[in-house]
Amino acid sequence: MQYWLRRLFAVFLAISFLSSPVTAQERTAIKQGFELGANSNKKILVFRPSVRVGAQSTGGLFEPNAEWTEEAKKNIEQALSEKQAALGNQIIKAPEAYGADAQNLQEHMALFAAVSQSIIQYQFFVGNRLPTKKRDNKADVFEWSLGTGVANLPGASEADYGLFIYNKDAYGSTGRKLLQFAAAFGPGIGVKSGEHQGFAGLIDLKTGDLLWLNADGAMGGDVRKADGAQKRVRQLLEEFPGSDAEQAEVE
Repeated sequence: MQYWLRRLFAVFLAISFLSSPVTAQERTAIKQGFELGANSNKKILVFRPSVRVGAQSTGGLFEPNAEWTEEAKKNIEQALSEKQAALGNQIIKAPEAYGADAQNLQEHMALFAAVSQSIIQYQFFVGNRLPTKKRDNKADVFEWSLGTGVANLPGASEADYGLFIYNKDAYGSTGRKLLQFAAAFGPGIGVKSGEHQGFAGLIDLKTGDLLWLNADGAMGGDVRKADGAQKRVRQLLEEFPGSDAEQAEVE
């Protein structure tokens, strides 16, 4: 019996290794013609990140976990605070929002997540590109917007750009992992355990245009832990406009 279990475990490890993604689904894009040099004196309003953390049920549904979410929020916000100095320019922390302002901000955070998902599906992957994004068959046509309503967000009148961050983690439950294991032996059946998505975008607060986006559908780092959140924030802000130039000067 023990021999059979060892063989089964070895097969499972082999399948897991072969079926695991080799590369992350990371993509970065910038609006054509947009430039943001380091120390340009432009003001960037940093909104509190939208963070959702929970479990992935056996059937693949997201089950929010309040304790995990609060821990992740604290860790991500701390990591973001430590990272802001490396972004260059003038960083402004968005004020607390209440009532109608809070509702408006929440709606724009949800809109940012939806637009980012559309960009990933229809812009970043050539085969799925929307007809409106196929202009001259050039992949560098990057024209997306959240609308002029962003100008009414708390603190927007005091800044040039707004930095939006969305993060969602669904950790595979025991049932989901068992289903993944069982599916590995089925013909043509693939089951993914866990979901880790993150988007960071720079928005023109006057027009609502999306100027820069960094998105990853398979992010690393356990945001429930401080070091994992630091890794996540580094990934989210990778290739942020102007940050590379500043880093080169420091080095």
